[in-house]
Amino acid sequence: MNMNHEKTTPTEARVKSGDGAVGEQRRRPLSRRWVQVTVMVVGFAMVMIVSNSIAAALDNPVAALVIGPVLAVLMLWLYRFAVHRVERRSATELAPRRATRLMLIGLAGGLLLSAATIAALTLFGGYRITGWGSIGGALSVIGIMCAIAVAEEVLFRGVIFRLVQRRWGTWLALAVSAVLFGLIHLVNPGATLWGAIAITVEAGLMLGAAYAATGSLWLPIGLHLGWNVATVAIFGTVTSGSEARDALVTAHTSGPTWLTGGDFGPEASIVAVIVCSIATVVLLRIAQRRGRIFVGRDARMS
Repeated sequence: MNMNHEKTTPTEARVKSGDGAVGEQRRRPLSRRWVQVTVMVVGFAMVMIVSNSIAAALDNPVAALVIGPVLAVLMLWLYRFAVHRVERRSATELAPRRATRLMLIGLAGGLLLSAATIAALTLFGGYRITGWGSIGGALSVIGIMCAIAVAEEVLFRGVIFRLVQRRWGTWLALAVSAVLFGLIHLVNPGATLWGAIAITVEAGLMLGAAYAATGSLWLPIGLHLGWNVATVAIFGTVTSGSEARDALVTAHTSGPTWLTGGDFGPEASIVAVIVCSIATVVLLRIAQRRGRIFVGRDARMS
């Protein structure tokens, strides 16, 4: 009779009983999810940089009106493809059923928000039109902004906001996507710290709220495009500290930086922050009424 008793450690016991294998199986899906998140975020950040760089170099209106939309379509196709291959699902946030309606609402909303901001600046003496500009220049801006609006919305709302919301909820997704959206604009020539903060509050939160309210990328894409086209192509100002471009009119801004935004453009104006923050509140109320504000476990089930 063998009286020797082997001591078994808790870890060995779990392995022998099969618990270790279960734990390993649980860790594998978790690590796989993090790989998927990394691939999506890093991959689309690189694609956005390339797409925006190509778009920003377009000066000819014909080239801009062709290449800009082509870049936008390619970005949307790549997003659908990546979601299908990496996440193993269809990209319902780009469902065509509501695409036209949400895009038109977004375009109109962006135009109105920009017009309201410029009207307020004009009222306070911070903006005035000095003459006619260039139709060709305005058309170039439209083409360029098609590519930029789509690329940025795919990354910041389609990838970052959506993935953070799925894991940690809507409020953290709003904060993270908005802050990163503001920080990326610090690379522009006329960028300032206040400009990045203003972009975070007025655009980052508003565009995130637009996605939260609809679960669709079409509304934030429309808002982003409408705002950029109106601010630059129609009213002749700059956006996010970018270089000035030809527009439908030539315009001059003057006054304190807190009012006009200075070299960063109207987006760094306190007026824009207030106007877009009102829109953000409205969109978040819609999201809440529709039951689209997710927290904790509800977020992971969304």
